[in-house]
Amino acid sequence: MVFGKEPKECEIYAYFLNHWGKLRFGPPVEAQAPKDLGKNPKRVQRQVKGQLQTKGVGTKAQQAVKAQQEAGKQSRLLARKTRTEEERQRLFALRQQKKKEKHKGR
Repeated sequence: MVFGKEPKECEIYAYFLNHWGKLRFGPPVEAQAPKDLGKNPKRVQRQVKGQLQTKGVGTKAQQAVKAQQEAGKQSRLLARKTRTEEERQRLFALRQQKKKEKHKGR
């Protein structure tokens, strides 16, 4: 139906009331995300540069060797931490035992 150049709101409202059951609606259309045209190009360039630097340099083999070294380093640190904790516990137990021996004769 053609309403004319500029239909009045009352004409449109009356049409909807009379023909609501006959109207066919399609599935909703997802709106596209607006493009960020206002981004500062220098900031974008700095972000890209930072992402490239964090990726690392070298071949995949070099990166794999580096990752293996890091894993070994972490395991050594964990082992050293457990050893020092065990040594502290041993020394604490030794001190406690010496204290008990001092007061044994009283």
